[in-house]
Parts: sequence; structure tokens; C-alpha cells
Amino acid sequence: MSQTTLPASTRPRQRKIRPGMTALALLLCCAALAIYALGSGTLSLGPQQVIDALRGEGAKNLAVIVTQWRLPRVAMALILGAALGISGAIFQSLLRNPLGSPDVIGFNTGAYSGVLVVIVLFNGNIGEITAGAMAGGLISGLLVYWLAWRQGVETFRLIIVGIAIRALLIAANTWLIINASLESALTAGLWSAGSLNGVTWQKSLPAIAVIGIAMVAAQGLAKRMRLLEMGDDTACALGVPVERSRLLLMLTAVSLTAMATAVAGPISFIALVAPQISRRLGTGQRQSLLLTALTGALLLLAADVMAQRLFLPYQLPVGVLTVSLGGIYLIGLLIRESRR
Repeated sequence: MSQTTLPASTRPRQRKIRPGMTALALLLCCAALAIYALGSGTLSLGPQQVIDALRGEGAKNLAVIVTQWRLPRVAMALILGAALGISGAIFQSLLRNPLGSPDVIGFNTGAYSGVLVVIVLFNGNIGEITAGAMAGGLISGLLVYWLAWRQGVETFRLIIVGIAIRALLIAANTWLIINASLESALTAGLWSAGSLNGVTWQKSLPAIAVIGIAMVAAQGLAKRMRLLEMGDDTACALGVPVERSRLLLMLTAVSLTAMATAVAGPISFIALVAPQISRRLGTGQRQSLLLTALTGALLLLAADVMAQRLFLPYQLPVGVLTVSLGGIYLIGLLIRESRR
């Protein structure tokens, strides 16, 4: 039987979702979940009470609970989730691989090593811990880049070298914890789980400043990142300094991961999952850093709310929940990639 083809004017049109609408929807979801998180707890508050407290109206004790106790945790969940999402998007773009992620390659492990050195050997304060996380992340990133360099950097070699450096850092971290004092070992152990418990504005301000600078740098390098996705030869022909741009993008992504580790410890799989989800929400278009940031923010805040509420009266570190759910996602991703 012959098949009849409908005229173009009568064919059903597929409605495309605009990236701006998707970003607005994600932003509204983040706002709604943030209001819920600010109102939930031992003392439950309604949405209007939360909004009044944020505006400085209503009872003073409620304003203290919302703005001083709960808001730092919610705000940092959104900020760190956005930072991890952008970091994962940069690595997946550079490596052109869905497994390209700072927690898979081991850059968050390098940042955690810097935190451990400061805590165990120097008993440092929050400013020194932030500096240690940044130094550890940058040193591990530069080391991986240097060992993977062979007249340029290939994706496969970079991933393999990163996994090897991550294994060495895990062994070094374990040795540091074993030989630390009991107090330092307990602090380091809690930090390694990845938790937003006890987050305050004072502890978060240094990391917020660095994350803001790194996000601006990432946006400024976004055009180069998209051109690098076309291949080194094409990007070079279009006037992009390939290796310098790749190194700058890597250092920016490592800085974002290091600051998240400095505040909350190594939180895994947000950087791996957020870019993939945002790419699908963006209907397969080029990676948008804004969509990825909003997706990462929503994922981390949702994971933190679940970690606080699902197992009452106990509260799990958010890193435990992201590892559990992210491990399932990673297995599914590996199965899908192996079938191609």
C-alpha cells in the first residue's frame, strides 16, 4: 500500500519549550521549595509567616528562626547546588562525555584533601579551611592536567589520570584521618559525609565571594566552551586559544567544586546529574549554564529537605542521600552508554 504524506500545512507541529520558560519554571520551583524548607521544622510556619519574616514583619522570634537559623542553610543549598551544576556542565562539555564530572575525576577529593590538611595538621579556622580547599582543588586539577598532557590533552587520558589521582588522594586522606587526634578525626569524618548542618553566614561568606567570581568567569568563558565542543581544530580555526581556554575553564570548574567542598564537604553526583537533566529540560539544545545552575540548585535543596524529613527523628547528611540516588543514576548511565 502506498503511504500518503500530509501537506506541510496540515502536519501537527511540535511545540518547542523556550529556554526562558524552562528557567522561569525552575526558578519558581526553587522559590517554592525554599519557602517550604524555611517553614518546616520542629516549629512549623506557614508560607505567609515565612514571607513576613523575610520582609522583617511579624513576630521577632519568628524572624530570628527564619533568617538566622534556617535561611543560611537553604541559601547555601541553592548556591552550592548551582556551583556544582555549573562545574559539572563545564567538565562534561570539555570532556564531551556524560561521565565527565569533578566527583568522578576526583577534583572534589583534592579539595577535601586540602581541608583535611588544614584541619588535622594546623587546626585551622573557617578562612583557612576555605583556602585549603581551594589550594587542594587547584593543585589536584593542575596535577591531572600536567600528567594528562601529551602535546595537548585528550579526553580519555584526562579521565583515566583523574581517576588514578583520585584513588591516591583517597588513600592519603585515609592515612591522615587514621593518624589524626580523636577530635580532628571526628571533625574530618563529619565533613567527609557532606552536610549542610551548622552552616552560618559567617562560615559561608568567603565561599560565596569566590563562587560569585567563578560564576562570572564561567559565563565569560561560555562562548569558548561551546566552540570547544566542536573540536579543537574547528575552535582553533575560529580563533579560540584551545589549551589556554581549556585550562581556564578547568580551573574555574575546580574552584566552584572546591568552594562547595569547603562549606559542606564533598557532595557527590549533583555535578554529574544536573547537566544531563538540564540538557533534557532544554529540549536537547546547547548546554545552558543558567539552566544547569537552577537544576543543580533545585536538586541539592530537594536532597537536603529529603535528608532532613524522610528519616525523622534522625537527620542524614545530604551527601549520603546524593550518593545513594546518584549511584543508581550512574549505573543506569553506564548501562545506557554500553548499549550504544
